[in-house]
Amino acid sequence: MPAALCRISTAAAIVLAAAACSGAATDDSGDAVGPSADGRATCVPLAEFENGDVANAPVQDVAFPWDRPDPVVLEGFDFSRVISGGPPPDGIRPIDDPCFDDVATADEWLQPQSPVMVVEVGDDRRAYPLAILTQHEIVNDVVGGEPLVVTYCPLCNSGLAFERTVDGQVLDFGTSGRLFQANLVMYDRQSKTLWTQFTGKAVVGEAFVGTELVRVPTSLLAWEDFRTAVPDGVVLSPDSEPGRDYGRNPYTGYEDSGDQFLFEGDRDDRLPPNTRVVGLGADGDPTAVVLDHLREETVVDVEVDGQPVTIWWAPGQASALDRETVDGGREVGSTVAFVRDLDDGMQLTFTPLDEVAGTFRDEQTGSTWNLLGEAIDGELAGTKLDPVSRDDTFWFVWFAFQPDTVVVSRS
Repeated sequence: MPAALCRISTAAAIVLAAAACSGAATDDSGDAVGPSADGRATCVPLAEFENGDVANAPVQDVAFPWDRPDPVVLEGFDFSRVISGGPPPDGIRPIDDPCFDDVATADEWLQPQSPVMVVEVGDDRRAYPLAILTQHEIVNDVVGGEPLVVTYCPLCNSGLAFERTVDGQVLDFGTSGRLFQANLVMYDRQSKTLWTQFTGKAVVGEAFVGTELVRVPTSLLAWEDFRTAVPDGVVLSPDSEPGRDYGRNPYTGYEDSGDQFLFEGDRDDRLPPNTRVVGLGADGDPTAVVLDHLREETVVDVEVDGQPVTIWWAPGQASALDRETVDGGREVGSTVAFVRDLDDGMQLTFTPLDEVAGTFRDEQTGSTWNLLGEAIDGELAGTKLDPVSRDDTFWFVWFAFQPDTVVVSRS
C-alpha cells in the first residue's frame, strides 16, 4: 500500500492505520481484526501521522563545548558544575523515530499503576511510559503537528516537554552525558548547544545561549487514569526500540537513598533532600507543594504568577525509582494542576469524589472532572480547565533551580 494512504489525521484512527500499513486484516467497518505475523499489533511510526514527518534543521560541523577552547557561556552560569554522568553523548540513546500503540495494545504490557507521562497538544493526547523514558530520557516527537522534545530525568523525576522549533529551525535533541545539579543536560544536534532539562534554557554554546524553549504542560499519571480518560489516545511503543528490558528499574532504591547522585548544588534544610514536591511558578513565583501535604488534603489551592491554581492528588501511580521494577514501586499517586478560572469569569473550587478515585466535583455547579481537567458529567460537561506547568520532583533539585521558592506544607 502506498505510504500516502497510511497517513492518519486523528489518534482515534491508529488501529486502522496500523492495519493498513502492516497488511493486517480489517472487517467491513475498517477496524483491525487481527494481529501482525508475530502475534502482536503493529505500532504506527511517527511518519505515518499527519504532519508527523518534520524535517530537522541542518547539522553544523562543530565540537561540543567542553572540547572548545573558549565556549560561550550564559552569564551567571557556572559551566564548571556541568559534570560527566558517565555515558558519552547519546550513550543514553534517545528515541528519534518513535512508534505508537493504541490503548488496547499498550494495555497488554502496562499495569494499572504503571507511571506514564502525558502530553497534550490540541486533540492529540499521548502517553509515554516511564518504563521506556527511564532508559532513553529523550523522545524527539511531533504532537498535534508541533515538533516537541519529550524528556524525563530519572535523577530528578522530572518529566517535561518543550517545543523544539527555535528561530524557525526544528532542532533535534540528544543526551550529552553530562549533568548539572544532577539534572539531565541535553544538546541540540544542529549546533551542539547545551540545554538544561529542568529549565529548557540554552546555557553553553554559540548558537542559542540564553534562549529558553517553550514549555508544554505535562503530567505524570497512572496508566489506569490515562486509559480511562483517553481510550482513543496513543502510547509510545516498546517497539520503537525493540529488544529492551523496559520493566527493569536501573535506579533501585534511589528515591529513599538520601544521597543525591552527582549533585553539587546548594542545599536547604526546610525539607529532607529527597522529599517529593509539586513545583509550580518557575517563571517568577516559585512554589513547592509538599506531596505528603497534598496527599493528605487531596486538593490544595494556591496563587501562582497571579493566577488562582488548583492542585489535585489521586491514588494509583507507582514510583518509577523505588523497586527493581518500574511497576513494582510504592504508590506515590498522581498530581495535576489547573487554573480555577473559566473563560466566562466563574472561579471554581473542587472536592474529591470519594466514590470514584481520580475524579473531582466543583462546588459551584456540581459537575464531575477527571485528572485531565475535563468535565465529564454535569452542567459543565465538555469544558476543559487550562493546565498549569508543574513538575513532580525532589526538593533538592527544585531548590537548586528555584532557591527563592515558597514551601506549602502541613506545618
